[in-house]
Amino acid sequence: MDQRDLKPVTGPRVWRGEDMAARSGEWTYTLSPSEIAELDAAVATVDAQGLDVLDIRREGFPLPTLGQKLGQIQDDLQHGVGFAMIRGVPVERYNRKQAAIAYFGIGTYLGEAVSQNARGHALGHVYDLGVDATLPLGRGYQTSQKLNFHTDPADIVGLLCLKKAKAGGLSSIVSSGAVFNAMLERRPDLVQVLTETLYRDRRGEIPDGCEPWYRLPVFNFRDGNMTTNYVRSTIEKAQRFEEVPRLTETQREAFALLEEIAADPRMVLSIAFEPGDIQFLNDHYIMHSRTAYQDYEEPEKRRHLLRLWLAADAGPPLADAYYEFMGKTASGRPNGYLMPGVTLTAPLTPEDGGPGDIALRKAATAAE
Repeated sequence: MDQRDLKPVTGPRVWRGEDMAARSGEWTYTLSPSEIAELDAAVATVDAQGLDVLDIRREGFPLPTLGQKLGQIQDDLQHGVGFAMIRGVPVERYNRKQAAIAYFGIGTYLGEAVSQNARGHALGHVYDLGVDATLPLGRGYQTSQKLNFHTDPADIVGLLCLKKAKAGGLSSIVSSGAVFNAMLERRPDLVQVLTETLYRDRRGEIPDGCEPWYRLPVFNFRDGNMTTNYVRSTIEKAQRFEEVPRLTETQREAFALLEEIAADPRMVLSIAFEPGDIQFLNDHYIMHSRTAYQDYEEPEKRRHLLRLWLAADAGPPLADAYYEFMGKTASGRPNGYLMPGVTLTAPLTPEDGGPGDIALRKAATAAE
């Protein structure tokens, strides 16, 4: 796309963190006693039936009042500020499966859970497994380190806090549209660079017949709408492949400017998680990160978030380039990392990561 054709993004999804912090009433939803009672009843019904978390369907998880609120949240995610925080899920009196049931059931009102890794995990765990995120297969969410601003390969990403850190671990989010506009004002030439093809590492999660990398710009356009997909680590890690073009100084200058603007305290909205909080983000309109954290020594107290990636029929139209990386659900939305022949699962503990997580932990130990 010629930089002369690039126009600022407009609408409620363009905001600055310093302004949004004063508008918390617009994006925070605290559950009422009657809504909690609805949730308790739905959880008890599913639990008594002995259903697997993956077998939960919206019609079997009735939330008469809370469901209407979730409809409003969906509208906020797609047409409003692009994020929402639900507070008050009673995780302190739910066991792990009941918390997963409550979370997954709420998620059915917003979209279809999709795979978060090559092993088909539809329920993810953000938990420090001690991996080395600099390794080709390393994932930042399995560490306690600071995460850079990025997006996930889904329409909506959700995080439910089970346990918070001893210190740190703030969720930090930024409007991708606001970052785009600030870049466009300062360096339209670098914005244009980010509308062009970038090679990214699949990090070992390779569908049959595909290369171990894929191609996707940062800023993408369809039907006049701009969406953003940015994961700096996958771009840098793709450089391990000789067949991938070498990154240029101009490209790295563009990455640096994007990250500088995204990290500007005036742009960022930082949110402290409390147990029972659920944060939902529209991945196409919001970039997110996390501050480093200090955890508890006791395993039962350690920071632990459950994660959902949701495919939402209400999501925005996406450029064709997205689907070199991700396949499509039956309704045509991104299906995350689902690999041919892999069955979705919903592990209830972070240790259920399978051989890939075990290998990462061994690699991390060997590197120490």
